[in-house]
Amino acid sequence: MLGLPKKTELNKPIPKEAIKKKFALKGPAKDRFDADIKKLAIIHELSPTSINAEVGKTVPVIYVLRVTLKTKDFDAKNIQLISKLIEQQMVFVLEVEGQACLAAYYTRLLKSPWQPLESLEIKLSGLNLDTIWENLLIEIGGIAIQNGNSLAEQLAIDEKRQKLEKQIAALEKQARAESQPKKKFELVEKIRSLEASRSEVNGVLVNRASE
Repeated sequence: MLGLPKKTELNKPIPKEAIKKKFALKGPAKDRFDADIKKLAIIHELSPTSINAEVGKTVPVIYVLRVTLKTKDFDAKNIQLISKLIEQQMVFVLEVEGQACLAAYYTRLLKSPWQPLESLEIKLSGLNLDTIWENLLIEIGGIAIQNGNSLAEQLAIDEKRQKLEKQIAALEKQARAESQPKKKFELVEKIRSLEASRSEVNGVLVNRASE
């Protein structure tokens, strides 16, 4: 599974109770964790001794955690919580009923599409662990880095654009259903304002390309 070198393989189960105790989960938070998470284990360690790569300036090792879920409709906060368990970068193999996806937490949860578990693969690209980690994030999140943006910059731009597009779509639906001319005009003006903001976000990319 995953197509990683055999030298990287580990089998270190992580007790759920240890996580709940470490983060003092109680009440609804504990219930949500139990409702989503079935079991966890560290299954691979990517380091200079296990793969052909140098240690990075900020990334000394990358762990791969297999998280068996009870549902695809899980709370992203639970994966974010697990990402804080070890102070190292982590790639998650999220698995439920023979389907799986890759995930990683970097400012927000990045996740690849679901596919059959046996088809899942982690591709390592880069000469050091810093580059390998960034390339994993880009692949997992399906991120298109544009015009010299850093990963963090591109994620911020994409997130802002997506938020604006959702707001525009909601207002367009509302405007189509509105029968009062005055109210419809106000909605159209709001849409135009948001479209201008979206153009400014896209302009960041254009301006950067022309520098």
